[in-house]
Order: sequence, then structure tokens, then C-alpha cells
Amino acid sequence: MARNPVGKLLLFGATGDLAQRMLLPSLYGLHADGLLPEGLTIIGAARSEHDDRSYREFARAALEKYLAKDRNDEGTIAAFLERLAYQPMDLSDEAAFGPLAEKVGDVTGGLAIFLSTAPSLFEPAIKGLASIGLTGETVRIGLEKPLGYDLESSREINEAVFAAFPEPRTFRIDHYLGKETVQNILALRFGNSFFEPIWNARGIASVQITISETVGLEERAGYYDGMGALRDMVQNHMLQLLALIAMEPPARFDGTSVRDEKAKLFHALRPIGADEVAHHTVVGQYVGGASDGKIVRSYVDELGQDSATETFVAIKAHVDNWRWQGVPFYLRTGKRMATRRSEIAIEFKPVPHSMFESRGGRLQPNMLVIRLQPEEYVQLLVMAKEPGLDRDGVRLREVPLNLSMDAEFAGSRRRIAYERLLLDLIEGDQTLFVRRDEVEAQWRWIDAIREGWAETRMKPKSYPTGTWGPSAAIALTERDGVTWHDE
Repeated sequence: MARNPVGKLLLFGATGDLAQRMLLPSLYGLHADGLLPEGLTIIGAARSEHDDRSYREFARAALEKYLAKDRNDEGTIAAFLERLAYQPMDLSDEAAFGPLAEKVGDVTGGLAIFLSTAPSLFEPAIKGLASIGLTGETVRIGLEKPLGYDLESSREINEAVFAAFPEPRTFRIDHYLGKETVQNILALRFGNSFFEPIWNARGIASVQITISETVGLEERAGYYDGMGALRDMVQNHMLQLLALIAMEPPARFDGTSVRDEKAKLFHALRPIGADEVAHHTVVGQYVGGASDGKIVRSYVDELGQDSATETFVAIKAHVDNWRWQGVPFYLRTGKRMATRRSEIAIEFKPVPHSMFESRGGRLQPNMLVIRLQPEEYVQLLVMAKEPGLDRDGVRLREVPLNLSMDAEFAGSRRRIAYERLLLDLIEGDQTLFVRRDEVEAQWRWIDAIREGWAETRMKPKSYPTGTWGPSAAIALTERDGVTWHDE
């Protein structure tokens, strides 16, 4: 890919939690490894009142708190802080954009903008940037979610952005796509010849995708109660993972080819409407219980008011194309669950005939487990014979073939997802960003489910904190003879 690095980065939300935990440490990591363009200036912007000096001290405190110890080098931090500048501003205040333009200065050398804001502020932010000349040919923009609450609001945001930034200069961020193990899905699928012949309905029985959290609302009560698990996690992260697992092989590893295939996959998702939601979806809301040895309150008690917002959702989805006809894709996500985990479990179809059955040998279907967090590994579960003379029968056992990313690549630095995404934004590579037609196809599928819930008056079922969700989620898979991979 031809790189086209910019000379300046404008970081909105520069004092927020995301900036402190992820963005500043990521940019520092790129700086420390000599990957940022020489002379790149980083201008932070937020409502907080800082000047350049005080913002650099703010950034230093964030780095000291969140950097790994082996990255905390005083001389390198000092050099990185010299790149930083700051402009206080409120995106809803038109008068604030003039001083911002003065602070940013000349952008003929290229400007990348990272915009993270409430959906209601996207349009005024874009209009304000256009009014000060920060939307020209040398400027590209990265958009952090949420990009709307439904298809209609997403389209409104996309139209507002498109009026100033055409698609080749728009970078929609889903940080899951920056995770190393997520990208290894592509290497696993398309870099190994032995998977492709069975990576379809003839070889795969089912696919499970789980993103479980042990935390509750934390500081996101207002946002989360307006979104719920379906829109907060399924619409973006989980559907993107599904696309990487199920899409057709792209011709090339570039922004056009990869995103073309993901978009086709989203259009092939079978809609789940009012007639199907009761049989293909489960919604839940956590009640009080124990988590990590501590008693925790229910969702309603944490929120401080009654709510029908779902904190758990499980879905049985289908992809209507030749490759995947008849294969169920089970999606599951929730808060206050048994463990923190993000993983994909692919169950292969059993062998057509077992020659061991007459000797007591029992076969289990092979399974491929791709763990994204907290550990990162790829594990293939295969059948093996237990040692012995077998006079009383053949004993077979499932054993794992493990590829631990941490162990296998122990000499390589593990990157924060935002390091890769910020560098790609700075250099102009769109491969790991989400295109407009993808976003809108995802919302179309999600909206149909929500409309079905509303039409059938489907309410969340209670589940105790520290469990795997409502019992109905177990029935969702077990009536198909499938068990959730909870090990």
C-alpha cells in the first residue's frame, strides 16, 4: 500500500478516558518505536481548560498511569510531549472553531482528525470544521463510535460527514479490527490451504461468538441505558467478527477488496423479524448477585430507575449464501457475566463414520477456538487415543493443539489496537476501517430485530450476576444439539 502520511493530527476528546487509557499511550508507543512521521504535531482539543504546558503535564500523568513499565522512559516521554499542543473548545459552540483554526495552522502537509463525540454533535462538528477550512483534500477524518442509534440516525451522520469528507477520506473506527488476534483470523483462513476446503457448510456445523463482560454500568449509565447490549456490542464488534469468519476470500489485502467482501456478507444475513425474534433471540437483564467475591447490585439499582434495557443478548443468525446455508451462527454478549471473555468457537462436523465405536471409542467433533481476550490464542481441539493396551476398549480423548500468541511471538511487542488504527489513519490505509455500506447494512439487520422486539413486546429475562445469562440462552443452542463453549 502506498503510504501518504500527514503532518498533523487533531485529537478531539483529548482529555477523556479513551484518550488517557488508549490514545495517548498508543501515540507514545508509535513515537517510541520511530513510527510516527518526523515532525508530526498532535493537537488535542476538548472542553477542559488547558494550555500547551498544562496539557503536556496532563498527558505525562496519563502516560505514567497507563504505560507498561518497560515503556516508561523519561527521555522518550519528554520528546513525545514536545509534539503535543492543546486548544480548549466546545464542539457545540460555533465561535470556538476560529481559534482552533489558528492553533492548527497550515494543513497543506496533511491533517488527520480523530473525532469521538455524541451522535448529536457530529453534524455541528463537521460544519464547524468546514467553516474554517479543515475539510479540504489534504484532510482525512477518523470517526469513533457510536455512529448513530439506528439506521436513520446513522444515515444522517454519514450524510453530514460525506458533505465534507468523501469516502476515501473517511475512516470509521471499530477498535476490535485493530486487535492482533482478530487480524489473525484472516491469516488463519486465507494463509493456510488446509482450512479452505472445509470452511463452509460441508465442514462446519456451527459458529459461536461470545463477548462477555464482568463489569456493570461503571461510568456509562446514561449512554448504555439508551443503547443496550444489541446496539452497543452486536451492531459493531460482533458483526465485524462474524464478517471476518464468514466472508468470501478477498482478492487482495487492501481497503477495497476486504470491505467489499464484508459488505456482501452483511447483505446475506437473514433478517430476523417479528415472527422469528422469540425463537432466534434471547434478551436479559442482570439482577443482584456475586462477582469476584463481592456482592453487586442489579442493573436497575445501579441505574437508579426502572428500565427495560437489555444487558444481555443471544442471537441465532444465518448467512443465506452457498457457503453457509444451514449453518447457525450463535452470538452472545452481556454484562455481569461469569467471566470476561471474547472468543470465537467453530465446531466442525463429525467424521462420517467412526471405526472406533464398536471398541467403545467415543468421538467429539473437532473445534477451533480463537480467543481474543483476556488471553490471545488459537486452539484446535482434536481427538487422540489415550495410552494403553486397549484390551478393555479404545479410549479416545479430546486434546488441544495450542498456538499462544504471547508465547510464540514472545520477542515481538504486543500492540494496543489503537496503535495500529491511529497509524493507519495517519498514513491513510483504510483496510481496517469500516465503510459506509457496511455500517448501514449492520444497522438494517439490527433495526429489524429491535422492531420485532417492540412488536412482540419482548422483555428482558432476569439473570443473576456472575452467570452466563438467562437459561433461555442455553435452550437457544441446545434445541439444535449445540452447547455454548463456556470452558
